[in-house]
Amino acid sequence: MFGNPSYPTYQIFLSIGIAAIITGAIMPFFIKMMRHEGVGQQVRADGPQRHLVKQGTPTMGGVIILLGMFVTCLIQAKWTPGLVLAMLATLATGSLGLLDDIESVAHRRSLGLTPSQKMAGLIVISVLFCLGAVNLCHVQPTLEFPGGGFLDLGVLTSTLHVGGATIQIPWLYVVFVFLLMAGLSNAVNLTDGLDGLAGGCILVVMLAMSMVAFSFGERNLAVFAAAIAGACIGFLWFNCYPASIFMGDTGSLALGAAFAALAVLTKTEVTSLVMGGLFIIEALSVIIQVVSFKATGKRVFLMAPIHHHFEKKGWSETKVVIRFWIVSAAFATLGFALYFQLG
Repeated sequence: MFGNPSYPTYQIFLSIGIAAIITGAIMPFFIKMMRHEGVGQQVRADGPQRHLVKQGTPTMGGVIILLGMFVTCLIQAKWTPGLVLAMLATLATGSLGLLDDIESVAHRRSLGLTPSQKMAGLIVISVLFCLGAVNLCHVQPTLEFPGGGFLDLGVLTSTLHVGGATIQIPWLYVVFVFLLMAGLSNAVNLTDGLDGLAGGCILVVMLAMSMVAFSFGERNLAVFAAAIAGACIGFLWFNCYPASIFMGDTGSLALGAAFAALAVLTKTEVTSLVMGGLFIIEALSVIIQVVSFKATGKRVFLMAPIHHHFEKKGWSETKVVIRFWIVSAAFATLGFALYFQLG
């Protein structure tokens, strides 16, 4: 572990730098390999016409983001049960995204795995993560609201005795964690539609989550969040407009799952929805568009997700990205402030 343990904040900031350097150093070689193998992004045919030039841009950059994060945690963190759980959930969801990316590239289409296949994978990952959090990390199956509000989702709990172990299954909380993890994973995935958009938004959210984890007394989870932020910095050097590589579902699904895992392990499930408000807006814009079109035959937005709506209105891609970064930072700041109002 680098850094003086007597100065944990230094350790966390150092983790950002280490992850950024690792990711930034490896990414050029990964981009070259992807180009050599002809592994490129498949662009939506119904998307903005200006995006057609992105067809064939190397993808799966999330692999290097996850590698940078993992190596940094090996160097900087102690592998507590909480960190192990968060890491396993992130890497498992990243593997699901990698399968999706491989399927997309193999069939030369913008869609990879079917929605049911993705959902099945997310169900397994989120349920196992939740049971691990409750039984190994002693996370309480409750929701805490700013101002002292409290909701007990452990009222319907089953107890299983397997060998010498006792396993608690809080059914309502299991369902909630699934909705949180699947929702945030897909929301980040929907946000990943413009050069630098998802990476920049995750960067600011993870900086806030690192501060939350540190305040919560989980230094190793703070390193985990900081490592993701640093890896996003290294990635953004190559993903900013015009992007040389995309993170793919490998990155977007994994980073959304990491966000959800941190929220559960730091008991900020509710305030995390505020911190990730930009992702929620992106997901809601798609839901609203689909419901409106099916119900009335009319579209609310020129195109969904909402970042494409602003492109259709004439905003440049860079303007959309930077303004969305600002909005994401505002939500992250608000969520961090609300964290201190929890009961």
